Amino acid sequence: MEEPIISESRVRLGTWLAIGYALFIIYGSLSPFSGWREQGLDFIEVLGAPFQLTYTAFDAFINLLAYLPFGLLVCLTLRAHFGALTSVILGLCSGVLLSASMEYLQMYLPMRVSSNLDLLNNSAGALIGALLAVSITSWTWFLSRLTRWHNDLFLHGKEMSFGLALLALWMFAQINPSLPMLGNVFISGVSPRPFVMLPHAPFNGWESSAVTLNLLMLGTLMSTLLRASRNIVTALLAILGMVALAKFISAALLLKSWALLLWISSEALLGMLLGILLLLAALKLPRSTAINFGTAAALCNFAIVNFVFNDNNPSAAMSIYHWHYGHLLNYNGLAQTITLIFPLLLIFHLWRIRKV
Repeated sequence: MEEPIISESRVRLGTWLAIGYALFIIYGSLSPFSGWREQGLDFIEVLGAPFQLTYTAFDAFINLLAYLPFGLLVCLTLRAHFGALTSVILGLCSGVLLSASMEYLQMYLPMRVSSNLDLLNNSAGALIGALLAVSITSWTWFLSRLTRWHNDLFLHGKEMSFGLALLALWMFAQINPSLPMLGNVFISGVSPRPFVMLPHAPFNGWESSAVTLNLLMLGTLMSTLLRASRNIVTALLAILGMVALAKFISAALLLKSWALLLWISSEALLGMLLGILLLLAALKLPRSTAINFGTAAALCNFAIVNFVFNDNNPSAAMSIYHWHYGHLLNYNGLAQTITLIFPLLLIFHLWRIRKV
């Protein structure tokens, strides 16, 4: 009787992840969501226009790569209900429909360009993702071990599927290298450089507070997802380690050499130390009290991020990047949006599981 429950849980998680990734695509395709106006374009003419000669191989690769996870997630979810061929076709159609919608809406944004090549490459990415999903579902040994691991480690239920998707959302925002570790304020070009003597900058206590609250929110979320409370600290350290590694890799790829380690600030280190101490104390609280404690931490974080750091601007970090291929403002803007709404989503999750 256990396997069907696990399968339903996996489908729910895949559904939430697919929805979340679709929202990522919508944000990246239509931001900054301003300047909408009719430009006299016809979508049929856009689709039938000659391929752009200025379109580069890098543009094609980025567009293909952007839709590959979407096709993968959609097809993985569909495979629980349909055969391989039907799942691939529906996954491809979902990618084509989403991409066509974005290209159509971009005709009304002067800062965007509608392109039939974008639609073609996005659709190819969705198809590759769908084919990869079908291949993965044939790895019975892998799925069996993954299911057993999921069953042993995590609680099950529709509330927990949303919580796991929320954890993935948090991790996606945190790997942005222009945000300090567990922080919310973008690093700028005037930040202190490692091993370079500069005038002393005042310590930002608010930033340390935000890091502490971020860690408490993450710990509270993990406590609602794991079967055994003894695994919380180990799982938390593993997640922080993965985030730090991904952050270092993305910093090495995107940031200038002198900015490689700017995300490890004294404010972040102090905030994590305080957060770990408070979290260890919170783990000894009764479950209802711990949920209330996590809710209070989320409300405080939301207040600090929105009312204390209200001058935080993703464009402030542009000077520390050496990446010249675009999409960075969208990337930073998306990370900022997630940090702004994550406390509210966590409060919603804690409210849903309060009686579970």
